[in-house]
Amino acid sequence: MALPSLILLLCVLSITTAAVSLNQDGLFLQRVKLGLSDPNDALSSWNERDPTPCSWNGVLCPPDGAHVTAVDLSNALLAGPFPSFLCRIQTLTSLSLFNNSINSSLPGAAISACRALRFLDLSQNLLQGPIPPALADLPDLRHLDLQGNNFSGQIPARFSQFRSLEWISLAGNLLTGTIPPQLGNITTLKQLLLAYNPYSAGPLPAQLGNLTNLDYLWLADCNLRGPIPDSLARLPKLQNLDLTNNRLTGSIPPSFTRFTSIVQIELYNNSLTGALPRGFSNLTTLRRFDASMNDLTGTIPHDLCGLDLESLNLFENRIHGSLPESIASSPNLYELKLFNNQMNGTLPARLGLNSPLMRLDVSYNGFSGGIPPNLCAKGLLDDLILIYNSFSGNIPEHLGKCRSLGRVRLRNNRLSGPVPDDMWGLPGMYLLELDGNSLTGQISRKVSSAFNLSLLLMSRNQFSGPIPVELGFLGNLIEFAASHNRLSGRIPQSLAQMNQLGRLVLSSNELSGEFPAGAQGWNSLFELNLANNNLSGQIPAGLGSLPVLNYLDLSGNRFSGKIPTDLQKLKLNLLNLSNNRLSGDLPPMFAKQIYKNSFLGNPGLCGDMEGLCPQKQEPKRRMSNLWILRFILVTTALIFILGVTWFIFKFRSLKKVKACIVISKWRSFHKLGFSECEILDYLQEDNVIGSGGSGKVYKVVLSNGETVAVKKLYGGGQMGKNIDSGGEKDEFEVEVDTLGKIRHKNIVKLWCCFNAADCKLLVYEFMPNGSLGDLLHSAKGGRLLDWSTRFKIALDAAEGLSYLHHDCVPPIVHRDVKSNNILLDRDFGARVADFGVAKIVQGVNKGTQSMSGIAGSYGYIAPEYAYTLRVNEKSDIYSFGVVILELVTGRLPIDPEFGEKDLVKWVYSTLDQKGVDQVIDPKLVDSGFRGEICKVLDVGLRCTGSLPISRPSMRRVVKMLQEAGKEMKLRSGKKQGKLAPYFEEETSDELESCDSLSRQRA
Repeated sequence: MALPSLILLLCVLSITTAAVSLNQDGLFLQRVKLGLSDPNDALSSWNERDPTPCSWNGVLCPPDGAHVTAVDLSNALLAGPFPSFLCRIQTLTSLSLFNNSINSSLPGAAISACRALRFLDLSQNLLQGPIPPALADLPDLRHLDLQGNNFSGQIPARFSQFRSLEWISLAGNLLTGTIPPQLGNITTLKQLLLAYNPYSAGPLPAQLGNLTNLDYLWLADCNLRGPIPDSLARLPKLQNLDLTNNRLTGSIPPSFTRFTSIVQIELYNNSLTGALPRGFSNLTTLRRFDASMNDLTGTIPHDLCGLDLESLNLFENRIHGSLPESIASSPNLYELKLFNNQMNGTLPARLGLNSPLMRLDVSYNGFSGGIPPNLCAKGLLDDLILIYNSFSGNIPEHLGKCRSLGRVRLRNNRLSGPVPDDMWGLPGMYLLELDGNSLTGQISRKVSSAFNLSLLLMSRNQFSGPIPVELGFLGNLIEFAASHNRLSGRIPQSLAQMNQLGRLVLSSNELSGEFPAGAQGWNSLFELNLANNNLSGQIPAGLGSLPVLNYLDLSGNRFSGKIPTDLQKLKLNLLNLSNNRLSGDLPPMFAKQIYKNSFLGNPGLCGDMEGLCPQKQEPKRRMSNLWILRFILVTTALIFILGVTWFIFKFRSLKKVKACIVISKWRSFHKLGFSECEILDYLQEDNVIGSGGSGKVYKVVLSNGETVAVKKLYGGGQMGKNIDSGGEKDEFEVEVDTLGKIRHKNIVKLWCCFNAADCKLLVYEFMPNGSLGDLLHSAKGGRLLDWSTRFKIALDAAEGLSYLHHDCVPPIVHRDVKSNNILLDRDFGARVADFGVAKIVQGVNKGTQSMSGIAGSYGYIAPEYAYTLRVNEKSDIYSFGVVILELVTGRLPIDPEFGEKDLVKWVYSTLDQKGVDQVIDPKLVDSGFRGEICKVLDVGLRCTGSLPISRPSMRRVVKMLQEAGKEMKLRSGKKQGKLAPYFEEETSDELESCDSLSRQRA
């Protein structure tokens, strides 16, 4: 035989032998491998030359190795259609494809062939289409997990035919219809998890009461309506009941008191009415009860408080009466939140004495009497919030020893006496709010130990004595407000060295002396109010160099000398220098009638406005007739010339933008240092710096040297309707209504706007560094955006969103948070911008509101928003989490490299498969802040949790970011931009390190 023929024969024989050597189960798995995309080589060990597949990655066999019983390919980054060949393996009892990108429908015929399956987990994939009813044909199936996919349609009624099913989760899909009552026939069920689907409005099926083996019922955000059926009380083994975020009505059934095994009852954010039922003493296993954000009335039952509770949340109801004394006997109570009710009486005197109390919030009630003296007996109290009550007496001395305290809010009570000396210096406290009481004494010099203090609010009290020098040593203090007290002496020089200070309000005290030197160091100060004191000397010219100061009130003092001309550099919302002893000429920019009230009561000032400079000599009353005649002739000539000039200008302007010269159409939101109509001359193509679907953006440098950004809308401003904002408002009106009222350092400032039928203009403060998205993803982004700068941007943007969610009344949901809507100033300070689709909501955590259509940008839209059109602040939090992932990874939210994944899924899968170093932007790898980057990354992962309830609030996000920045600040040995204004005494264990970074969504 010729040599080539022999070689060919040997090759054929070797291939045949290899194929024959692999058993039948292995051949099926090889067909599975061929049908899937495997970018991470998860199936590289699947070698066709092996005799059996039992040594392959993800394949399990019994000890004899004769056949395959389980396949687990979780977190393998696999993509492609459902691998039907798996169901050819007759002995397969367990299959998990959790957290991949399986992107087809689930074929019923194929899945019904998996007759031996007992465990099936296809969660966190991209499966779509209806759920096949054929799943119910699997006779031994115990565990079915399909959550976190895109399944649509109704839950199959045939599911009632399951014979052995114990665990089913369909949460987080696109399921419609109502929850079928036939599910009540699956009497073997132990856990039924159907939450977060866009079901049609319908009742909670009474038939679920037949599931007598059920221990977990999760029906959150299922669009349930009507009453809670009494039949649920027939679930003797139920441990966890979650009916949150629905619209359930009626009262809480008295039969609930028959849940003899219950551990947690979650009913918050419904429309439940009536009183809490009596008989809770039967629920001896109950540990957590939350019926907040309903319309409950009546009193809190004594037997409920007599249980061994860990957490009791009844806030935002209409509950009245007193808090039962028995609540103080619970040995495990760590959380008690009763705010926004109508309660009264006193708090139990022993509250906290026997409990590891961490969070107490009874704000906005009518509680009176003293603050219980032992709230921090276990040394764990973190949040103490008692605002807007009638508490009286002294602040307990014991609180001064509570080193765990982070937030203390005692505003608007009737407290008196001094603040405990040690309380001023608690090292972990970042917020001390004492406003609106009758507290006395002095600010202790121990305040120097409160190095985490961020907000010190003590206005409208009777504090006296000097402001201690030590207060100026608090490098994280961003707000000090102590107006309407009796503080005396000089303003310490040390306060002028606080470059993180943003708000200083000391009005209506007895302060004296001159302005502290070095005020030009207040780089973060946006409000300065020293009105109604006895301050003297000259106003320092350095105030004019403060970059963000927009509120200046020095009225009612004894300041003298000239007004510094440098104050004209400020972009002020309010300027008040009235009732001082100022003299000389007004700076030219202030010599306008709109500033008249800013300078009244200064006899020595001169300016070209009525009421100033009364000492100027009156002109002679009599003039010769000749002079009068000359004056009339000259005036007439000038009027004629001006008239002709105006007519020509008017004629030319009409050709360009007719409506824009109507001054009555301009609307200003701040005191302007420029003429609005001057802007029109610069709306030329040479000045365009950006354009989008709604219009063009111009950079306009005005005659006074100021730069603004002007958005001119296409087609007279047809930005699209935003009917979600109430009425047929277009995006222009929403933007104006929103930004016109907001005053925050991290929200872009809208100077003014113009609104006419065929021309709409929005004039903003100019941000020299453009948008975060453009800069981050440009060639120079890596060079300019080091880690400390990225961290500062994340923190600034988080504070802006926190203001929208928690401090605006009513709260605002942005609905289009993305890196292109975060603008950067000269120092890379961040401002949240573009409020064209913003939505005013009834209140943060007040539940979702249905939108008429999807607002937002691809890659940033929260999964539940995309398919339910229901929005609350959790949608913004998800989008902000994507921005954090952008900052950490340097990648776009949508990238062809990700395939059908977005940035969120890419980060999760890459963390699982390759580790954190493959996620972090290569430009940051050598930054020296790997640990801090991991902590910020963990914040982003928490924000992008697939379930809205698992995402932290924006207030919590701000705090976690500030905690994450602590080590960076300490190790750098200097300020890294605008870093955390407060940190815990030790780094919080809540944030994950690089080694233990969370790798899957909640």
